[in-house]
Amino acid sequence: MLLSVFIITAFLPKQPRFRYEFEKGETWKNKDLVSPFSFAILKTTTQIEQDRKEALANILPVYTLNTGLIQGVEEAYLSEFDVKWRASGLPDNEKDAYKNSSLKLLKSIYSKGIIALDVKQQKGNKNYDFSLLQNNVSKTLNSADVFTVQTGLDYYKNIFTAISLKVKDLVLTLVEDHLRANIIFDENMTLMLQENAVNSLSTTRGMVQKGELIIAKNNVIDDEIYQKLQSFKEIYEAQTKTIGNSKLVYFGQILLVGFIVSLLMVFLKLFRKDIFADNRQLTLILLVTTTMLLSLTWAIKLNLPSLYYIPFCIVPIIIRILFDTRLALYLHLLVILIAGFFVPNSFEFVFYQTTAGMVAIYSIRNLIKREQLLLSALFILSAYFISFVGIALLREGSITSIEWGNFVPFVVSVLLSLLAYPLIYAFERMFGITSDIALIELTNTNNKLLRELAFKAPGTFQHSLQVANLAEAAIFKIGGNSLLVRAGALYHDIGKIENPQYFIENQNTAVSPHDKLPYEQSAQIIIKHVHKGIEITRKNQLPESVIDFIRTHHGNTRVDYFYQSFLKNSPEKFVDENIFRYPGPIPFSKETGVLMLADSVEAASRSLKNPDAQSINALVERIIDYKLEQDQLDNCDITLKDIETIKLIFKTMLMSIYHVRIDYHQTL
Repeated sequence: MLLSVFIITAFLPKQPRFRYEFEKGETWKNKDLVSPFSFAILKTTTQIEQDRKEALANILPVYTLNTGLIQGVEEAYLSEFDVKWRASGLPDNEKDAYKNSSLKLLKSIYSKGIIALDVKQQKGNKNYDFSLLQNNVSKTLNSADVFTVQTGLDYYKNIFTAISLKVKDLVLTLVEDHLRANIIFDENMTLMLQENAVNSLSTTRGMVQKGELIIAKNNVIDDEIYQKLQSFKEIYEAQTKTIGNSKLVYFGQILLVGFIVSLLMVFLKLFRKDIFADNRQLTLILLVTTTMLLSLTWAIKLNLPSLYYIPFCIVPIIIRILFDTRLALYLHLLVILIAGFFVPNSFEFVFYQTTAGMVAIYSIRNLIKREQLLLSALFILSAYFISFVGIALLREGSITSIEWGNFVPFVVSVLLSLLAYPLIYAFERMFGITSDIALIELTNTNNKLLRELAFKAPGTFQHSLQVANLAEAAIFKIGGNSLLVRAGALYHDIGKIENPQYFIENQNTAVSPHDKLPYEQSAQIIIKHVHKGIEITRKNQLPESVIDFIRTHHGNTRVDYFYQSFLKNSPEKFVDENIFRYPGPIPFSKETGVLMLADSVEAASRSLKNPDAQSINALVERIIDYKLEQDQLDNCDITLKDIETIKLIFKTMLMSIYHVRIDYHQTL
């Protein structure tokens, strides 16, 4: 417990907490809030984003002029002009005139500028403004003021004239090959200017002076006041983080977390003494609690966009399946109460997680199918959705104002809660705890041990099935773990696998192997099936909760048939009664007690030659009364009313088994 408290508090944030909780649209119920210091009012996220968009819109894309391009183009143009002119067979006396005039026109286009348009900058407009950077001097132009490669070529075609069509085609072909953009988009310079503009934006608007009233009691928190309160909270927490006494904060955390964990220990001491006395189970509970709160600490330090990504519902799911509903709800509430100190909008957080946790517990009250876990996830998501919509309407008063994107963390949280299934299996193996899922697997009659029992000792197997039906019906009626009783009943006689022929239900001839043995030896063979059953089940790694049924199903009673036979046939001999007595212990729970009664009644009912309502009534009364007289139920929390209920159920079911017409007045 101390280690758990230390680990939880060691990693939690250590700055003092802002004392006020507030929501937009609510009434301020606290006293008048006066600012203890001057602080700037922070802009909202929407305002900052709007300022950012405006700043970026004012930054024009930057282009640079490639002044050296024209020189290379001129040299290439002149050399290619001479080659193509000669190849075309045109007269040499016209060459120089056309060469000079065509080059002059080409240079005039380059001097005006040829821009390489950027699709991102057009934004639906064909033309846009840009900054042209030349010799570290910037001037603003529009893309319509300069040429593109295509408009430059069209302009050339319209202006250039020649007497011969052949000459014009030659010149236009050359110009098309040598027209390229000399005004180039400078992405790096543009991004740098945009970053500088965004970084220079102010995140505040206005000031609240020291001593100024922030909000008066009973005033409504509107948008402006909400932003002042939010700004005050952030400045307060930033200041206390640096000047606050972290040791005192740590001490406060130890007090609160220690108090919560102590309440958990008191709860277990008062209401679940079996868990309180079992260090393995106690360790598991504290491990789950500590891990969940460390996950919260990790999320806070990583500054996750939402703490609702954390699957808090995994705690009640695991505890409910491994233990019970009451402990699951209690532990979940304690975890949420601790977490509420370190999350924003703590009341809202506690409401979300408490309601979702309750739904999680209710939806897996009896987990007997895998699909129930998926249905549980759907119910949890529905609980989150109802709470989300309700809180949003309460706060905003408008459906259109609901920010549906904020519901995504809840969806992720529910999906992560499905990790409970593999975690439950891991915890079962690590801590030796038996869940309902494990019991369902054990009660499958295709299980290796049960198949072996059915093959080697078919009579015992049938007896175990009947005992399971009787015990399960009885425990269901008086209250208890019916699944555990069924598992215990199916395996309670598993030790008879070793020598099945020594047990009457497996004998199919009139000759019994006990006829040739001393009574003491026969008694020891019968008693040995308890020890052998424990050995077999432990070898096959069955849970201790199931093995308990093997230990206790005969309690410390005697093997009366052989004991009485010994006394009758050897009255002169000294008898050691312990030789004929089972080792015990006697049953110590409702479940083990009911199984003992069901086992004895079912076994005795097989000796009835002509079963009828009267003989079955007498049998059940005699067997159960005998167990009470032998003090076999002293350690069970079974009441006299429960005993009467058990008798009635056994009588009714046995009459059904033996096809006896039930006289309800007689059974009552």
